Amino acid sequence: MTLVKIFADSISDLPETWARAYDIGIVPLYVVFGETAYKDKLEITTADIYRRVDEDGVLPRTAAPAPADFIAAFSPWIEQGHTIVYISMSSKLSSSYQNALIAAAEFPEGRIHVVDSLNVSGGIALLVLKAAIAAKQGTGPSELVSMLEEMRERVEIEVLVDSLDYLHKGGRASSVQYMIGSLLKIRPVLKVKEGLVISADKYRGKTEKAIERMLHNFIDNVHKVDRELIIVAQTLAEKAAGFIRNTLLEKTDVKEVSIIEGGCAISCHCGPRTVAIMYLRQPNSAI
Repeated sequence: MTLVKIFADSISDLPETWARAYDIGIVPLYVVFGETAYKDKLEITTADIYRRVDEDGVLPRTAAPAPADFIAAFSPWIEQGHTIVYISMSSKLSSSYQNALIAAAEFPEGRIHVVDSLNVSGGIALLVLKAAIAAKQGTGPSELVSMLEEMRERVEIEVLVDSLDYLHKGGRASSVQYMIGSLLKIRPVLKVKEGLVISADKYRGKTEKAIERMLHNFIDNVHKVDRELIIVAQTLAEKAAGFIRNTLLEKTDVKEVSIIEGGCAISCHCGPRTVAIMYLRQPNSAI
């Protein structure tokens, strides 16, 4: 049986407990302040980012791992006889995918399979966990790639951003949009479609009401959802994430709802008090 090692990058926000339980490798992105680059989650934390943004008023940027980073991460496992399946963040948002392909070309053909998740954060985590479980059950690398390429089309992500501050600082909301949105307490909802992050909706008013609307929309469509696992991601929004989890478990037949923490790369773009729901659609269903 082929030994398969699953890899992802840090923007997957994969909990450490999952990574340990399923022996998943993580390649960190970089968070860059000025001229200094820090390895995501290893050399900088989400709290560090928020503190520095509050102090300086300037957002960091994120950078993909270099081909050399992938080579360093992959080499020990190739030497041990493993075949690697690496699940990258969306190729339309980062060069991680391309850099991993460059690295893969340095190894014997067929030893490293690079899959574009077309997703971010918990959307990747869902795919990574499914792949890791399947690999432990003996699924081969080619079959894993086919499974992931089908499954990635069914990932749904709904991100409720509490404030326009970080979107404005990052150039994703104009000064006029920021001013009007702040006055009206507009909370944008972001989704991932065909590998790109888009603005899908806007909720106005208190965060609690916006969360209730998100939950209402989900529950109305729960029959179209793979109910094995729902992921709730949060950045400094533990209470809101707990409320979503408890509501889903009480009002639906979802088997498991896992709360994960949005890491540095995601926090750079959305800011604090962001909460999101990530799940898989049932095959041949649309929401």
